[in-house]
Amino acid sequence: METTESSVSFDETDTRRDEMHSTIDAWIDDLVTAVDEAQSSDEFQEWLDVQSRFHDYSYRNTLLIKRQCPEATKIAGYRTWQAEFDRHVREGESAIWIWAPIITTRCPECENAPSYHEKIGCEYDETDPEEWSEGLVGFKPAPVFDVSQTEGEPLPELDTVATGEAANLLPELINIADDIGVRVNVVSHGEWSHGDAEGICGRSGTEEKPTVEVRDRESRAAVAGTLIHEYAHALLHFDGVDDTERSKREVEAEAVAYIVGRYCGLDMSGSAFYLAAWESDDAGTVRDRLDRISRTTDKLMEPLEY
Repeated sequence: METTESSVSFDETDTRRDEMHSTIDAWIDDLVTAVDEAQSSDEFQEWLDVQSRFHDYSYRNTLLIKRQCPEATKIAGYRTWQAEFDRHVREGESAIWIWAPIITTRCPECENAPSYHEKIGCEYDETDPEEWSEGLVGFKPAPVFDVSQTEGEPLPELDTVATGEAANLLPELINIADDIGVRVNVVSHGEWSHGDAEGICGRSGTEEKPTVEVRDRESRAAVAGTLIHEYAHALLHFDGVDDTERSKREVEAEAVAYIVGRYCGLDMSGSAFYLAAWESDDAGTVRDRLDRISRTTDKLMEPLEY
C-alpha cells in the first residue's frame, strides 16, 4: 500500500478527471485489501489528520489533498489568494486539484442543467428554463494552492474555540447539544452507574432524541474527548446496531472524535484505529463509512466556530 511519501499530480487536462477518480478508487481499494495490516491503519490516520484541517471538505477532496499535498493547512484558488488575502502563488508551483461544485439553473424534474436536460430528452415543461432555480448539477476539477505555495501578507487569525484548553472546550461542547439534537449529562463519579464505561449513548424514557452521558473526572481533556466520541455515536448510530456492526461503527465514532479533538487542540495521540473490524466490507461500504465520518465531523465542528 502506498504511503504519503508517494504523491500524485494531475497535469494533463484531457486525463485529469479520470485520474482524480482513479486515485480515490485506488486508495480505497488498497485500504480494503490491506485492512488488517498496520500500514492501512496508518494511512487511515493520515487521512484523518488532513480531514481535521479541512473538516468542511468531502472525504473525496481530503483524499485528493492527502495524495497531492498531505501537509497542506489552508487552500484557496489562485485569484482568491490575491483578492482576499493579498498573497500571490509563487512561480512554478503545481496546483492541487480538487472537485468543485457546479452551481447553475437546473430542471426541477431531472435536476440537470438546461443543456443536459435537453440532451437526455427530459419532458418537463411546466415552467420556462429562465424561471428555474439554481442548484448543484455536478462537480468539476478545480486548481487550488496551499498557503505554503504563496507569499505576501500574513493570514488573519481565525476566531474559533480551538484553543487547546480543555477547560474552555468542555462547556462549549455541552452548549452545542441542542444544536445537534442531543441531550447531555456529565455525571459525577459517585453517581455513575455504568461500570467501567467512560460514556454512553442511548434513549432516555420517551425522548425521541439521543441522550449522552459521560463520567466526570479530573482530566477535562478526557471528559471532552469522551463527550465528542459519544456525540458521534448519537449522530451516527442512534438507530441501533447489531453485534456484527458494533465494532465497525466504533471505528467510525473514534475517527470522528480524533478529527474533532485534533481540530480543538486536544492531544489525540492515544487514539488507535483497528481497521481489521472493516475486513468484511467492500469498497462501496468503506466509501459510505468515510462519507459518514466526514459529514458527522462537519456537523459537530460547525457550531463550535464563531
